[in-house]
Order: sequence, then structure tokens, then C-alpha cells
Amino acid sequence: MKQILALAWVLALSSGFCFAADPAEGYWLSIDEKTGKITAGWEIYQNNGKLYGKMLSVLGYPQDVKAGRCKESYPGFPLAGKVYEMSVIGTPWIFGLTMDRAGQWSRGNVINAEDGAMYKCKITYRAADGKKYRTDTLEMRGEIGLGIGRSQFWQKATQQQAASLR
Repeated sequence: MKQILALAWVLALSSGFCFAADPAEGYWLSIDEKTGKITAGWEIYQNNGKLYGKMLSVLGYPQDVKAGRCKESYPGFPLAGKVYEMSVIGTPWIFGLTMDRAGQWSRGNVINAEDGAMYKCKITYRAADGKKYRTDTLEMRGEIGLGIGRSQFWQKATQQQAASLR
């Protein structure tokens, strides 16, 4: 009986390692690349092998604000309904990214809920190295094509930090 329990424990422990979350997944604070200020709290998560990101809170806006400047629909958008009627909070504005390797995702999209523009999206996890990256960092890059775009470098956060911006 002890051997069976020990084997079950080892299998349970090792299965956790086999199915560990990608390092890009989790809670993040978006940082405006121009001002260096926190703008929103995000949850980055996988669903059916694709990477998605939704805002959990946004700084300086009512938490029930709608995405009124967005279009009615976008190609590949993961939710049914009129996008301009959706809440900024809880809607997957980052969607459809596929894994290149652990911590690196591309070939997806991001919608700027503020102005309704859609961009190609890449996400790369940058582990803290004590030099360039003092903390775990997520590079979220939006591009219009041919590598032309801009990156934001997001800070790792707890769920509470990501959800509590006002």
C-alpha cells in the first residue's frame, strides 16, 4: 500500500512539471513606454493552445467603461457580439497567439481598446537577470507590418495587484 501511495505521489508531482504554465502566463501590469507609468492590470492565459490577454483593471477610467471606439467586429476576435459594446475590463484584447517556444508567442493580434486599432502581436517573456531586466518582464509588441511597431515592457504582478488599479 505504501508503494502505491508513493508511486501516486511521484506521478502527481511529475505531472505538474509536465504541464507547467508557460512563463508568459500570469498577471502583469502594463507600462506605457512613453511615460513609464502603469496603465492597466492584465491576465495572460492559454486556451486551446493559443495565448490570450484580458484587462482586469485600468488606471484612471471607470471600471465599467465600454470599448466605444472599436469596430463592430474584427477577424479572429474570440468573442461573439459587437466589440464596441463590450466592456474594456474582461474582454480578451490580446488573442490568437501561437507558441514559437516557451515564453515566446507570435502570429496573434492585439486591439487597442482606446482607439479601436488592431495590430499584429508578439509576446516574449524576459526572465529577471539583475541587469537589463531587474524583475520578470513581458515584452508585448504590436506591429503594423514589416516589423514596424512598438513594444511595451510589462511588470510581473500578483492577481490582486493586476485587478486593483483604479
